[in-house]
Amino acid sequence: MNQKSTCNLKIALLQIAPCKTLEENLEKGIRYCRKAKENGADIALFPEMWSNGYNICDRPFNEWKEEAVSAQSEFVTAFGHLAKELNMAVGITLLEKYDNAPRNSLILFDRFGEQKFVYAKVHTCDFEVEHNLTPGEYFYVTELDTSCGGVKVGAMICYDREFPESARILMLKGAELILVPNACPMEINRLSQLRARAYENMTAIATCNYPETVPDCNGGSSVFDGAAYIPDLSGSRDTCILQADGQEGIYMADLDLEQLRSYREKEVHGNAYRHPKKYGLLVDTKIHEPFVRKNYRE
Repeated sequence: MNQKSTCNLKIALLQIAPCKTLEENLEKGIRYCRKAKENGADIALFPEMWSNGYNICDRPFNEWKEEAVSAQSEFVTAFGHLAKELNMAVGITLLEKYDNAPRNSLILFDRFGEQKFVYAKVHTCDFEVEHNLTPGEYFYVTELDTSCGGVKVGAMICYDREFPESARILMLKGAELILVPNACPMEINRLSQLRARAYENMTAIATCNYPETVPDCNGGSSVFDGAAYIPDLSGSRDTCILQADGQEGIYMADLDLEQLRSYREKEVHGNAYRHPKKYGLLVDTKIHEPFVRKNYRE
């Protein structure tokens, strides 16, 4: 349980463009998972809503609602079987069939093909088309058995990144690595949010985006390892260990777990000096300032 690792955890970010049908996305997803395994991956992560390529904009809700698939569908279970076959964890994303309105979800399978959690995006983009979705209610962390031993893994999706509480809760639940499927332009400010979430929580964050050939996306998948200070350096270091360009492909990152765990034991961030009793306003549901009701893009 959380034993020290003598190897690096290999994370494959599948920065790939979707096809036109669920069946084609299944086939392409399987093909790229196999390539990731050939590259030595311990975990393969898809971009947001891979099942239909986040194709929900500028379309009637009733049209794309019919494209939702259940967490027990053949599309999903195929990746569970594949994870077991390849001995590699897979984070597959989908428009999930759920009650009266679908969810934007990530399902994580471990290398034995066991479903570890179904995470639904908590902070749906309600200022746009995602107001039609059912938001998730919880943030999950699981211990993932890997070739490097047990690793505590959590998840958030795209817009969750813009709320510090998302990564903070995952850190408090023990997350060492946060997986972040994405579908939007990864420009400097959004990348800065990921860098900050990793730094302030001493947690690695791996984000997988669609390539620049996909509308309103630009690649830029990234991994921040969360360790800003290490003994061999006199000052702080760049925590970005992977930054993809805009091209389609598999981008591999090696996460040094031993370094991260040693850093978490010694440094002052994360939960070390928090004053949670003073943060009551954060869970107060009253509206205190009118600007919180303004449109996100104003």
